[in-house]
Amino acid sequence: MGLLSELKLAVPWGHIAAKAWGTQQGHPVLCLHGWLDNANSFDRLIPLLPKDFHYIAMDFGGHGLSSHYSPGLPYYYQNFVTEIRRVVAALKWNRFSILGHSFGGTVGGMFSCVFPEMVEKLILLDSAPFVLDSHEVDNLMIYKRKAIEHVLQVETSKKPSKVVSPEEMLQWFLKNNSHVGKECGELLLQRGTTQVAGGLVLNRDRRIALPEHSFDFVSREMFANLLKKLQAHILLIKAIQGFHDVRRANDAEKEPMVFMLHTMRSILKERFQFVEVPGNHYVHMNQPQHIAHVISLFLQSGK
Repeated sequence: MGLLSELKLAVPWGHIAAKAWGTQQGHPVLCLHGWLDNANSFDRLIPLLPKDFHYIAMDFGGHGLSSHYSPGLPYYYQNFVTEIRRVVAALKWNRFSILGHSFGGTVGGMFSCVFPEMVEKLILLDSAPFVLDSHEVDNLMIYKRKAIEHVLQVETSKKPSKVVSPEEMLQWFLKNNSHVGKECGELLLQRGTTQVAGGLVLNRDRRIALPEHSFDFVSREMFANLLKKLQAHILLIKAIQGFHDVRRANDAEKEPMVFMLHTMRSILKERFQFVEVPGNHYVHMNQPQHIAHVISLFLQSGK
């Protein structure tokens, strides 16, 4: 299944860029990439999925080929949820499914809770529908402060974007993304960089800092209450060597994942499916064949 088209969807600050695959008459599936990634995240997976669906992978604002937010505006979690609503309004989609990796899954999960009637199926790739507060309550105000300070620091800095050679860019990228292989790193950088005189510059907005600066953490009680709002069927695919926590310092702590799975099973019942697969956080890029069949069966169920 080849790429159908590149899209530019107008928003008040510019445009949201997206890629489309499959037939426009097919069931719509919105694909949401992870933190600091872009729509190329799905290039190796979507060709393995059923051909009779219409897949659109968007670049979140400030990522990939999408416009950066207007000066003075921060990148808060709710803004990304709003971007989904803008995109599906432009596409005239009233009901669709979401395929979200990592950060994209949590944004898709919150959208599915705020607009439950619009989301038929939610597929979470090494992700969660909401970001559980695992021992973070003392840090929440620190995150909010750091987020504000980071934006102000970037705004006052007049340093131009660093220009590096393609090889330097790739080595830097792989060093900072240990779960991404060389081939997949090159694929993400295709859309995540721009060629200028002397080399490449990153496309991403420098106002975007650490994910915990943008996430909305929820308590265990809130996690359960939000799940009760969902109408979608949910498939959670957990990579065995993937991440368990947005804070890598807490990643060895598995208990929050146990709580999350137990709560989802007890509240969603037959609407929840959990599958573990071999691979790391980028299994959808590194070994898409490990998950394509599971996703295909889920998408086609109940058609």
